[in-house]
Amino acid sequence: MEKRKVVIIGAGHVGSHVAMALCFQGTADEIVFIDKDKEKAVSNCYDVADACLFLGSTTKIKVGDYEDCRDAQIIINSIGMARKPGQSRLDMLDDSVIMLKDVIKNLKPIGFDGIIVSITNPADVVGNYLRKHLDMPREKCFSTGTSLDTARLKRTVSELANIDRKSVTTCSIGEHGDSSFIPFSTLTIGGRDYKALEEQKPEKYGNLTEDFILERTRNIGHDIINGKGSTEFGIGAAAADIVKAIFHDEKRVIPASVFLCGEYGYNDVACGVPCVIGKNGIEDIIELPLNDREKEQMAYTCNVIREYSDRAEKI
Repeated sequence: MEKRKVVIIGAGHVGSHVAMALCFQGTADEIVFIDKDKEKAVSNCYDVADACLFLGSTTKIKVGDYEDCRDAQIIINSIGMARKPGQSRLDMLDDSVIMLKDVIKNLKPIGFDGIIVSITNPADVVGNYLRKHLDMPREKCFSTGTSLDTARLKRTVSELANIDRKSVTTCSIGEHGDSSFIPFSTLTIGGRDYKALEEQKPEKYGNLTEDFILERTRNIGHDIINGKGSTEFGIGAAAADIVKAIFHDEKRVIPASVFLCGEYGYNDVACGVPCVIGKNGIEDIIELPLNDREKEQMAYTCNVIREYSDRAEKI
């Protein structure tokens, strides 16, 4: 059986929590940290390895270098600084691209032909910058996109309706950031349109106001950063969930940021949309039927991402 090897570039808060989540899942056989700060990488390596002893995990964890990417199936890009209070993800562009150039310089000679899942913010711009400059197919180089936004959305709806989040079908689309939107026309609870449920049982579903749900979904990340200085557990688990879907060939629908080639009417931008993820990476893109208002929101978020993608090329 082929060894399931994951290389994590960037062994900080987020990278170490990706490793921790992978160990909890028992998804990877080997995890390799790469970081310019070797001391930090070694410390996090030891810390996660210690935890594995109590989890019954047999995952081997070590600190390595880019040569370890040659036989890895998946690379997680988690370089970058933590987002500061009051800072948007787009504000992180310059620093992220500068660090990204070093990653690309080291990865290009390797000829890596596995799958890259990028976390680094701004997620949509960075994931597509990697794809473009490593000349990789879109299905094998993408970012976590709105996967975490969607988890926050489902939790918000679940809490407002007092119903299990697994019974909520919805997703956040567009930028992993302030221009994302929710296609409420496709939101269902237990297979029923939420508007119909709201009309049928206003006492139970009357709290599902669109403006509040959207604002709450967008602001959870800001609230976490203002309170503790970084987000780490949620995004770490989101990335590990995508790795699990790939290794297990689940063919599960997960929102991710992928370069669009005609889907939703766009050909020149990467943004978060529902994707079918399996052993080959992104194996299909689900096109939701958007109403006129949602199409306008899609155009707006794509324009925001496109503007910053163009700016990234000039850094």
